[in-house]
Amino acid sequence: MFVIVGAIAGWALNNAIDHTYSTGPGTALPVGFSAVYFPMGNEATGFMVIFALIAAVVGAASCLSGLHHLRVWTAQSLASSAASSLTAWALTLLAMGLACKEIHIGGRNAKLITLESFLIILCGTKLFCILLIHGGFFGGNYCCYEDTYIATTTTRAEPQKGSTTVTSSV
Repeated sequence: MFVIVGAIAGWALNNAIDHTYSTGPGTALPVGFSAVYFPMGNEATGFMVIFALIAAVVGAASCLSGLHHLRVWTAQSLASSAASSLTAWALTLLAMGLACKEIHIGGRNAKLITLESFLIILCGTKLFCILLIHGGFFGGNYCCYEDTYIATTTTRAEPQKGSTTVTSSV
């Protein structure tokens, strides 16, 4: 879903770059020019698209971190996976809030409506993913570095250098 959000937001950004004000040499930018101007949608569109792109990239990276965690299944990979998931969820919540503002203002096209819908659905599914990651911690079989170190050390004394082994003939 992050790929779909990134694709639609990328289309909107590309469309905005292609259709913004163009100035020639020696001409000034028009009054009221905004760097976040989008020819489609409303005043919140530019911010929503930019934050949707950022959330899509960070969310895709958190999915890769989650897949790595499933492969190795250690406490260290859990920490990185949980941290990246929370970061992606926070950015997705920010983009969803801007999508809600855009819905409230109105006046947008079908592709932006699709982007808003995916952002709202993605917030819920990312929260579910975070709950699953943390649920796996409480129900999973995690061991830390210290546990593996204790489990692999031997408890019998090793012979010292220069000592002789004593055998009993009983």
